[in-house]
Amino acid sequence: MSGKVKKRNSEMTVKVDYPREFKGFAIKDPKDWDKPKLSSYEPKKFGEYDVDIEVECCGICASELFSLKNEWSGEPLACLSSSYGPKCQVVGHEVIGRVVAVGDKVSLCKLGQRVGLGAQASSCMACTRCSSNNEQYCLKSVGTYCSRYPDGYVSQGGYASHVRAHEQFCFPVPDGIASEFVAPLMCGGLTVYSPIKRSLEGVENPRVGIIGIGGLGHMAIMIAKALGAHVTAFSRSSNKKEDALKMGADSFIATGEQPNWNCDLADSFHLILNCASSTTALDLGAFTSVLKVNRQLISVGLPEKSERFDLNPFTFIRSGCSIGVSKLGSRQEAIELLDLAVKHGFRPWVETIDVSEAGVHEGLTRLDQGDVRYRFTLVGFNKFFGTGTK
Repeated sequence: MSGKVKKRNSEMTVKVDYPREFKGFAIKDPKDWDKPKLSSYEPKKFGEYDVDIEVECCGICASELFSLKNEWSGEPLACLSSSYGPKCQVVGHEVIGRVVAVGDKVSLCKLGQRVGLGAQASSCMACTRCSSNNEQYCLKSVGTYCSRYPDGYVSQGGYASHVRAHEQFCFPVPDGIASEFVAPLMCGGLTVYSPIKRSLEGVENPRVGIIGIGGLGHMAIMIAKALGAHVTAFSRSSNKKEDALKMGADSFIATGEQPNWNCDLADSFHLILNCASSTTALDLGAFTSVLKVNRQLISVGLPEKSERFDLNPFTFIRSGCSIGVSKLGSRQEAIELLDLAVKHGFRPWVETIDVSEAGVHEGLTRLDQGDVRYRFTLVGFNKFFGTGTK
């Protein structure tokens, strides 16, 4: 399904004095989370491994709501205490665009190349994690936005004319897939691909359960199917059953409508992937009871800071199962995911919105209200910012 296009024209075309400045939609106070304003700002100092991306489009990710509202840290916005750079915050970490500048030591990107950037913009590139395709877990990782570089600059995201990032995290986008569909794969898609791929390696006839059919879960269904799994979709109600089956799910269980749904499914799944953004009503005992021996329930949905898992040791004892989490994915996995999408032809269900102050406001507020099936991509950046290949 290709999604529908939101008919909204950009409010204006602006001029960007690149490379001296970037322009983007920023906030200065979390109370204005839904009203980012067009702002000019100084980019971070250009490094020898850095790449500048002229943004074509950018997905809207639910984690951006938490960041803009400051619901995870509870601390003042990091940008307000940065040693240099803007005292405002631009978010966005599902970026697709063209390379317009490369540092002296860049070898992974070429000028004019279409690339994608996800939720990570840098790492140390020297630790054992970085050298083992686990750079997303680097202890010196820098996120694409709201994250502090060693020199004190706080990273600025992709709701902007340009972004600057280390070459390792700028992934080549193959031909055969439109940018608005690639964007959600850069964070949400990679976040679910990594644990599915790692959990199913060497497994014959894998069976996967996906909890939560939203922005993450709908891509998890498609990816698990493309990797050869039998997929069961779990949701509290049957409202999304038809969609889940269209996405490729082999079966669907509405846990709130089918009491004791787990009783006949013992020893069924090699992986349960929790993609739900809330853990409040998640019955971990029921879900772990359907795992095969020594398998995992992995959570990738990030809830509000106040939410907790309700755990009992007896939950795990019958099958020796475990509960874990997964973060983003490696460069290698991002490239694999994009190739998989082209090969199997799956596409996230996307609604596009033309970028502008009004467009960003609409996307954020509708996402906050749950009015999306299943991802938004902001488009029209070249038109709005007066950029693009000359």
